[in-house]
Amino acid sequence: MKHKVFIDGKEGTTGLKIYERFEGRDDIEILLIDEDKRKDPSERARLINEADYVFLCLPDDAARESVSLVKNPDVKIIDASTAHRTDSAWAYGFPELSKGHREKIASSKRVAVPGCYASGFIAIVYPLVEAGIIAPHQPVSCYAVSGYSGGGKKMIERYEAPDKPSEFFSPRFYALSQNHKHQKEMQVISGLSYKPMFNPIVDDYFNGMIVSVPLIKRALYKMTSAEHIWEIMKEHYQNEYFVKTMPFMGEGVLEDGFMAANSLAGTNHMQIFVFGNDEHILLCARLDNLGKGASGAAVQCMNIMMGIDEKTGLE
Repeated sequence: MKHKVFIDGKEGTTGLKIYERFEGRDDIEILLIDEDKRKDPSERARLINEADYVFLCLPDDAARESVSLVKNPDVKIIDASTAHRTDSAWAYGFPELSKGHREKIASSKRVAVPGCYASGFIAIVYPLVEAGIIAPHQPVSCYAVSGYSGGGKKMIERYEAPDKPSEFFSPRFYALSQNHKHQKEMQVISGLSYKPMFNPIVDDYFNGMIVSVPLIKRALYKMTSAEHIWEIMKEHYQNEYFVKTMPFMGEGVLEDGFMAANSLAGTNHMQIFVFGNDEHILLCARLDNLGKGASGAAVQCMNIMMGIDEKTGLE
């Protein structure tokens, strides 16, 4: 028996990637909406309530509207928007964070897919808050670079236009007023008392990202070393397939001391790196903003909810 799946917002970047990841799967039947009825609430409601699993690849308000259309108590919703990521009634779709996260995803009918930047940040900070290395009240900063696909269709069109401005060939800082939509999620899921200071950068390549968190040893709640933090990360993710802690200081992995942000493009993997010396520690998470940061994570959550191998369709 095939599971019926409806992707509400299939025309967007994340929706298209989810659709592509279902190619070749014989356990899925995709319910498609007619092009001229994409914004018809009654037709969307019909398909939502006919489906077993619904992916929401929509702006926040539209995602909330779609949830309000659910009348069938058996429908399971996987929301890729920001709308429900800090709602305790929804499972947070990062199964590698803890046994509890994985179990809640498996048993829930409502799952919120993490944001791309937030995925990298939380993967780094959550284990350190749990271990008492970072105190909840401690100031935390984050710097990150992403390909332009993270900005959606409009940004992709601007970056791929033949007459794009010269500035678009350069890395560009944004969210300078410290109001990025991922910051609340980064704070709440990591267990921090305050939002982190966040400096994101978009650059002239399609997909892939690095999220970094710098730590000053003398300011940590519990004195430690870079090697000890690496051991914490290694133990935390030791049994995970998609999230791996890489060799300390990137030994044998990085070429000439450089780390490319697009090395995991097209995959659902995330790599955790730990660097440091006697004063400073730098943690980095490398992932695909369209993979583990969006569509890949969404499909992985659905696989867990279905009770099948979570790698299905993601290799």
